[in-house]
This record gives sequence, C-alpha cells and structure tokens, in this order.
Amino acid sequence: MSNSYVVSDSVALIGRHMTHLRRMPQKLVSVTVMPIMFVILFGYLFGSSMQVPEGDYHEYIMAGIFVQMMLSSVINTGVGVAEDLNNGLVDRFRSLPMAQSAVLISRTVSDLILNMISCVMMLGIGFLIGWRVDGVLQLLAGFLLLMLLGLVMAWIGTLVGLLLRHVEVVNSVTVMITMPLAFLSSTFYPSSNLPDWLRHVAEWNPVSTVVTAMREVWGNPTGNGSDPAFPLQHPVLVSVVLLSVLLALVVPLANRAYRRAVASSR
Repeated sequence: MSNSYVVSDSVALIGRHMTHLRRMPQKLVSVTVMPIMFVILFGYLFGSSMQVPEGDYHEYIMAGIFVQMMLSSVINTGVGVAEDLNNGLVDRFRSLPMAQSAVLISRTVSDLILNMISCVMMLGIGFLIGWRVDGVLQLLAGFLLLMLLGLVMAWIGTLVGLLLRHVEVVNSVTVMITMPLAFLSSTFYPSSNLPDWLRHVAEWNPVSTVVTAMREVWGNPTGNGSDPAFPLQHPVLVSVVLLSVLLALVVPLANRAYRRAVASSR
C-alpha cells in the first residue's frame, strides 16, 4: 500500500477520533483536571517552602507539569489500545480495505492532539501563578520539544497496550513505569535538593534532561546547581537525540506487535 493511502487513511481515522472527542468532551476534562491539581498543589502549597537555585519555584514548576502530562499519556494511550483490541474495533478495521499502519498512527496522533489541547489550556493557569517565558519563539520551541516527548510516550503506550492487551494490567504497568520516571527526576523539585546518591539517579534520568531542556529554552530556572551531570549540561541536544532514537525504535516494535495481535485474533 502506497504512502498516500497511509496518509489519507490516517487523516480519516484521526477525524474519527476527534469526532469521538467532540461527542465526549469529558475526555478532555479528565486529562486536564489532574495537571491543574498539580499546579495548585505544588505552586501554592509547596511553592513557599521549595528552594530553587537562582529562580522562583512558580517559574520552575510549569515545565515539570507539562512533562508530567506527557508521561501520563502512556497510560491513556495504552488503555485505549487495549480497549480497541477487546471491543472488536481492531477486527472491524482489519476487515476494511485500508492501510493497517494508519490505525496506530491515528491513535498516537489523536492522543497527542488531545494532550496539546490540554497544554494550551494549562498556559493560562501557568500565567496566573506567575510563570513567564523569554518570548513567543522560545515558547514555541519548548512546545515542539514537548510534542516530540508526547509522540514518543504515545507510541510507548501503544506498544505496552498491544503487548499486555488487558486494560487493568496495562493501567498497572504503565503507572509503575511513569511514577519512578516522574518523581526520581527534577520534574517537581531541583535535583540539588536530594541526597547525593539519589541526586545522581535524578540527574541521569532522561526525564530530567527533557524538563531541563524546556526550562533552558523558556528562560526558566533549571535548579541544577554548579556541577550537573553531562546530560544536564547539554539538555536540548541530548533530549532531541534521545527522543529521536526512542521514536525510531518504538515505532517498528509497535507495528510488529500490532501485526501479531491482529494475526492472533483471527
């Protein structure tokens, strides 16, 4: 099947997902409420007591909230893929004359669009608590990096959903993956505030690299101290390379897992 069919079928299925979102707007609420709660919880309850080197915690925390939203998309996408496998939707798609790769492309892209809509809504909340960026171009550059992270997380969620196939198991496993990545990093607090052995773990956590890159692009305090680990010294370059490599690995693995899932359902 030619690439033009893949593109046209993907666009058609993305439109289907967006129509479903328009009819069930509560899906947008469900992915937005939790980040707002995080902003209020960390920004106001912990903000006065959290020390950030060379900066303000309200400017520090927003990049962490955005990254945490994208990490959570692993759960949403993984559960959605598992539900599609179990409710017969994949079987319906398999019976249609369409590019099968469009099924996964449309799922990941539509989930990314949903998350980016939530991020735009979060912008207003961020400005209300005192978050500022250096300029519009810097804001867009940071969101491009965030979109790349979201796309990688969506494909990882797709792979996990196809391999595990049961909603409850997918939900449990993805939580076990994302929680340590989010909290053993500099997402919510500077790694320099941690004990030495834990600080090294946080500094080499890839999530710390991505969130530091966004803070650097936006002109927000990074909280890394005077002698951070190598990935935090060059966070933008390391983040782009790391996320690109992950995307190149996980996309073919997810497509292979999809073919096996479809074959086993026949």
